[in-house]
Amino acid sequence: MFSASSAKCDPRTVWDVARAPPAATLVTMSDLQEEGKNAINSSLSPASVDIHPEDTLLEENEERTMIDPTSKEDPKFKELVKVLIDWVNDVLVEERIIVKQLEEDLYDGQVLQKLLEKLGDCKLNVAEVTQSEIGQKQKLQTVLEAVHELLRPHGWVLRWNVDAIHGKNLVAILHLLISLAMHFRAPIRLPEHVSVQVVVVRKREGLLHSNHITEELTTTSEMMMGRFERDAFDTLFDHAPDKLSVVKKSLITFANKHLNKLNLEVTELESQFADGVYLVLLMGLLENYFVPLHNFYLTPDSFDQKVHNVAFAFELMLDGGLKKPKARPEDVVNLDLKSTLRVLYNLFTKYKNVE
Repeated sequence: MFSASSAKCDPRTVWDVARAPPAATLVTMSDLQEEGKNAINSSLSPASVDIHPEDTLLEENEERTMIDPTSKEDPKFKELVKVLIDWVNDVLVEERIIVKQLEEDLYDGQVLQKLLEKLGDCKLNVAEVTQSEIGQKQKLQTVLEAVHELLRPHGWVLRWNVDAIHGKNLVAILHLLISLAMHFRAPIRLPEHVSVQVVVVRKREGLLHSNHITEELTTTSEMMMGRFERDAFDTLFDHAPDKLSVVKKSLITFANKHLNKLNLEVTELESQFADGVYLVLLMGLLENYFVPLHNFYLTPDSFDQKVHNVAFAFELMLDGGLKKPKARPEDVVNLDLKSTLRVLYNLFTKYKNVE
């Protein structure tokens, strides 16, 4: 739980898209559209980008960004957007809010407010419904201030602002949602290494200039979670995969030494620990206590139940004096071998001499 700042900032000057340029530079709408198209077509990218009239009405030195259409068709990009939309809808199911298009449904701050309140178990002091652009930006300002209070202490790079979100900048909205999903350990798996080509259009001396840049949206799950310190398993996977089978065999032997007492046996590390049942039972055996069956799901049949089991096993590990596992429960449930190995190796290190 956290306390979000409810202070309202003075609204910024609203850029009126309908405002005409000074008389000295007055041009027609068709001229602006043609100017924008020429700027895009003259770029080095082989892909063409359709410029809408509102994208060409820029003030001097103002810039507008948009995702190259070819990037939007990339399967990994589509998967990323779908995963985030499904996650937002799952979080807000009790609010009866259904998001269909991120940039159209999140730009005014209403959905973001509800999302943050639900995730952070808090209440933001903002107007529930705001129709005016100034009111929407005021709400966004308050919501984003609360987000920043959450993320800044943990070293997150903030790649969005009020104008970008309200301007329906999809890249900024994606960065915001990815950061929130990672911070709140959402039970989802984001596709890794997703990048998009972004077209940046800027007006200088009355002319539009464009260039393409590559924007990285996701890296690896570990990097996005801020776990930058490498360990022996990173080295093992990267430089000594031939030794992986030896490590797996040793950990299987260790686990079976104790699980055999319950007539249980492990043959596959990735799959048999994924539902958390064996982890919970193993902790009980190692610490010599009986785990009440009502504390976990003995036969989990859903993702959430499996995550519950693994998270509960992690709590038992903390109670036993172990450090908080580097892996997330969701990583183990999603059959991430490296995460499972890390968890088991921590147990092996402490309990290898336990009979």
